[in-house]
Parts: sequence; structure tokens; C-alpha cells
Amino acid sequence: MSIVEALRKRSPWILHFDTGSCNGCDLEVWALLTPRYDVERFGGLNRANPKHADILLITGPVTKRCEDRLRNLYEQTAEPKLVVACGDCASTGAPFHNCYNVNGGVDKVIPVDVYIPGCAARPEALIDGFVLALSMWDKKVEEAERRKEARK
Repeated sequence: MSIVEALRKRSPWILHFDTGSCNGCDLEVWALLTPRYDVERFGGLNRANPKHADILLITGPVTKRCEDRLRNLYEQTAEPKLVVACGDCASTGAPFHNCYNVNGGVDKVIPVDVYIPGCAARPEALIDGFVLALSMWDKKVEEAERRKEARK
């Protein structure tokens, strides 16, 4: 394993994308960056470029207007990648599931690995979901390394 791969495994970068929420979950996500919760102690860094991101953190129900943008961000994110649906809106589309401009949850558009419940999702729940995503991330990176070694 190269140095870059070792560092990437220890520090996955996160891309936060809002697909049309009320911003309740967004405020809680940004609270994670404060010294009180300090999610960076787990190695996650918030980045704005999908080409540098390893974990997509999605908030809000997927609106018809954002569906193509979300799919585009997912395709631009390098493998291996994880998708985390933050809050009830992103998980199921509720309470907006009957609206004319809402497609539903994130899993209607792209595959989701971790669901974080709540409206708005509490920072403690977000940290639990992030720790779960990190354990899944380790498994995905190891699996990608095995496939890479098998190709040689």
C-alpha cells in the first residue's frame, strides 16, 4: 500500500450536498465542525469538490430539479465511495413525499450506504452515522485493494 492510499484510508473527505431541505439538517452538519462535536477527530474533512470526496453526505428530499445534479456528483466521486442520507427527508422524502416536485429519498436516485434518522438529525446521531460510515469505508478500501492486487 502506498503512502497516499494509507492516508486516504485514514482520512476520508466528505462532500455535503443539500438537495432541497429546510436547512435544519444542514445546521446540524455544520455544528459538527465546531469544537463541541469536532468530527474531524475521526479523520473526516469537509471538502467542496466531488473529485476529492470519498463520502457524499446528502441532506433534504431529492427534488426533480436536483436529481440530475445529485447523479452527476455521484458519478464524479471516485471509487470507492459512500453515500450517507442525513435526516428523514433524505432517507424517505418525508414530510415532502406527496409534493409535486419531490422524487423522494436519495435512494430513489443513487444507492445509499448509511441512513441517519431524525428531523433534524441531531449531531450525536450524525456522529454515530459517521462512525458507521468509517467502518464501512475501511471495508470498501480493503476490498478495492484486494481487487487491485488480484489484477496484477
